Amino acid sequence: MRLTLLAAIACLSSGAAAAAPPASPPPPSPNVVSPVTVYPKTETPKLVKSFPAAGQAVAPGVTVLSLTFDQPMLKTGFDLGAAPGGDALHCLKTPRLLDDNRTFVLLCTTEPKKSYALALNAKPEGGFRNVAEHRAEPVTLAFTTTGDDGPTNVHDALKAAGLREIDMPIQDTPEFAGPANPAP
Repeated sequence: MRLTLLAAIACLSSGAAAAAPPASPPPPSPNVVSPVTVYPKTETPKLVKSFPAAGQAVAPGVTVLSLTFDQPMLKTGFDLGAAPGGDALHCLKTPRLLDDNRTFVLLCTTEPKKSYALALNAKPEGGFRNVAEHRAEPVTLAFTTTGDDGPTNVHDALKAAGLREIDMPIQDTPEFAGPANPAP
């Protein structure tokens, strides 16, 4: 019996000595990112810069209206129209959001010695919104034009607004490729 007890003890101790130290836990798996984007609570977007600036007198002619907000904005939806107390600005229908995601540009024309007033987000719904879909503060932008000669083309208007050639206020459209199956 003594031999059996010694054999059992020897077996246990050799098994314990032969056993590997406890393995460390595997590294945590990488976090899986959900396809849903959650935006932090943000304040109402505000217009922080424009060309022409509020109250500024600019030379008339081709004008690139530039509106810069304090946070990233959606490129769809906008509300821009004439405000009481000023002449209506003649512009293309749709502004373009630049690559900074904060600045919209719009090609317009102005006449000499006029007072213009624009209302942004004057309607109760829609309009300029940030990426979290919060509407920008309604604001009126008023400026005047001088009697001087102003820009007569888009390139000069971009320079006057302090913009780059890449900030062109006109959206590119795909070139017409013709019918899918042209006639032989």
